Parts: sequence; structure tokens; C-alpha cells
Amino acid sequence: MSVFVSPDWLVKRMEEYPDHTAIVDVRFSLGDSSAGETAYQESHIPGAVYLDLNKHLSSSVQNHGGNHPLPDMDDFSEKLGEVGIDQETTVIIYDQHNDMFSARMWWLLHYAGHQYAYILDGGFDRWQKQGNVTTNKIPVPSVKHFYPAERSDEVVHMEEVKEKVKKGSAVLLDSRAKERYLGKNEPMYQKAGHIPGAKNYFWKGVLGENGGWKDKAALQAHFAPLSETDEIIVSCGSGVSACPNILGLKMAGYSNVKLYPGSFSDWISYPENDVATEEE
Repeated sequence: MSVFVSPDWLVKRMEEYPDHTAIVDVRFSLGDSSAGETAYQESHIPGAVYLDLNKHLSSSVQNHGGNHPLPDMDDFSEKLGEVGIDQETTVIIYDQHNDMFSARMWWLLHYAGHQYAYILDGGFDRWQKQGNVTTNKIPVPSVKHFYPAERSDEVVHMEEVKEKVKKGSAVLLDSRAKERYLGKNEPMYQKAGHIPGAKNYFWKGVLGENGGWKDKAALQAHFAPLSETDEIIVSCGSGVSACPNILGLKMAGYSNVKLYPGSFSDWISYPENDVATEEE
């Protein structure tokens, strides 16, 4: 399984099947929520529409559920239709580089039952470096109707995570940087550390030294300590940077992989939940 395409592939696709192809720009900055859309308005791949992490790829923050709860599936489906995506549309997603936000969009489409989603390897940077055309023209896509078929068995929530980790019936991964996992640095939340029992697999481990995605063999080596027979639950801070790890695991051949959408930010919203700071 590979979901990555090159700029040359995308150029050819748009020439041959423009009516059955959608390009989605998901550039975003956790430190400046308007930066991605501003960058899109200034310059983007011709024909690309913009979807925002906070507005379109998440629902509003509540007492529980974490900082980026999954979007309501009816709302998400309606938005997909508005930007010209139905079940038969081939979707190519790009970020600035190979960042976490394109994987989040890919996972959401997968969760919604869509089968033809790809990520532009190298993102907008590679597109530009190869001399491809950019524009500031905002497209007006033809509206379609997207009918979701949720893969609801690919998510788990707090109580289930707690029970499975306690029983040892699942392996829990934390996709954040090791300093945050160990509680030495926490720029976003009131508590620092990780969910007890979680193993640290920083999400950037799926990328090679040049910043490109590792191939299947390299991903298999990266995840070799994990058994393909285990149920693997992937978490992070709020369910975003977990998605590159999920994609990497699937590419490496792991099939029983699930997302804890609320992740650490949901876990600590329950005062009774413990937090660990030691390597596991």
C-alpha cells in the first residue's frame, strides 16, 4: 500500500481527469491558526481548495474530547460535497512539507469510507521547487454529494483505551516528541507527560533524513518492535500527529491500527486519570 504521489503524477492526472480529481490544500500552523489559509490565498496549486484543521477537519472543543475532536461526519460530508468530492473522486492532499495535517485529512477520508485519497509527497514546497505553476485564483468547484460509510471500528475512546492498556490487550503509542512524552517540555497543556503504558514513537520517525516518507521496508524496520498481530492504538496530543504514524503502520503492513482521537488532551481532561513521565 502506498498513498503518495509525485508532482509529475499530479500534473498528468489533472490533464487527463480534471473532472474526477480534487486537490485539497491543508496547510496549517498550530501556532498561528490563520497562517495556512493566508498562504493558500497568496499562492496554491491550480484548482486546489482549502480545508482548515480547526474549521473543517475538527469539531468545536468541549469539556472532553481533546483539542481537535473529530468533525461531525454529516458536517464533514457536506463540506466534502461543497468542494467537489464524492466517493468516486480521486483526492490529492498537500501540506507545506510532509507535515501532519495532510495525514489527518487522509485519515478522515479513510474513516469516512473514501477509497481514492493520496498525499503529494513533499507538499507545496516540492511542487514549487520542481517549477510547477502556482496561482492565487480561488476555484469554484462543482458541488457533489458525499455519502459516508464510517469505519467506526478504527477509533477508540478514553474508557476503552484505559481498559485495553490495563489488560494488556492493546499497544498504545504516543506520537509526540520525546521531551513532551517524558513531561520535560509541554507548551500546550496544563499537565505534562503521557498516558501510562504508552510507548513513544515520534511521528517524524516515518520520514527519512531528506524529509521524504520512508518506503515500506524502512517503515517495517522502524516499527519492527511492534507485533503485526497486536491491536495498536495511536495517540498524540489531540489526534493530529498520530495520523502520520497510523499511515506509516498501514503502509508497513499493520492492519489492526486505531486512532484515539482525543489523545493526551482528552485523557487529562479527566482529573482521575494518572499521567506518567518515565520511558515505557
